[in-house]
Amino acid sequence: FSPSCVTLFTGEPGAGKTTMMLTMANALTRQGAVVVFNTAEESLYQVKMVVNRLKLRNGFAVGQETHVPTLLEKCDALRAANPGKPFFLIVDSLQCMDDGKYTRKDGSTHINGGSATRALQQITDYCKEHFCNAIVINQVNKSGQMAGSQKLKHMVDSMMHLGVEKRDKDLEGCRVLQTLKNRFGGCGHTFFLALEKRGFIEVARVSNA
Repeated sequence: FSPSCVTLFTGEPGAGKTTMMLTMANALTRQGAVVVFNTAEESLYQVKMVVNRLKLRNGFAVGQETHVPTLLEKCDALRAANPGKPFFLIVDSLQCMDDGKYTRKDGSTHINGGSATRALQQITDYCKEHFCNAIVINQVNKSGQMAGSQKLKHMVDSMMHLGVEKRDKDLEGCRVLQTLKNRFGGCGHTFFLALEKRGFIEVARVSNA
């Protein structure tokens, strides 16, 4: 990962986005990075169940914050406590995050159609300012296309998509990981992965570059 890189990660429901990101968080922590996996979509208990199933033991941080400014304040505290270490923020998922622009009289917040764009902008600005990295999971609609504004594609440095192979009988059921955009490196790579109890195993790869 290049410093300050923000990646948008889309995928079909059930393809294993959370499993892949938790596995990545574990691997990055093992390499000496400070990693926060922020789950705004699932409960901490659900995340713990996946972590235990995958036997991830490298001690990355897990949060459950939906308010982006508060999340970034907590990231500041973790970075300050670990000076000099690479910092990664993984957000699951963008549509559940509130940028904090609109607040009701009772103090509660309201997530509207533009909130995802503003939330991603806040995360992107933070990474550029502090030279850290973020991977933000973004939902897809019923047709399998990226949900939300098309502006999201242009706001990030790279994009990945995780699908499920349905056409090739030999690879049917395999997860298909594709790099759709990469400002700092190669693009057009496709990885075929088997999803097993302990995580992903590479089956094949194709490069269109």
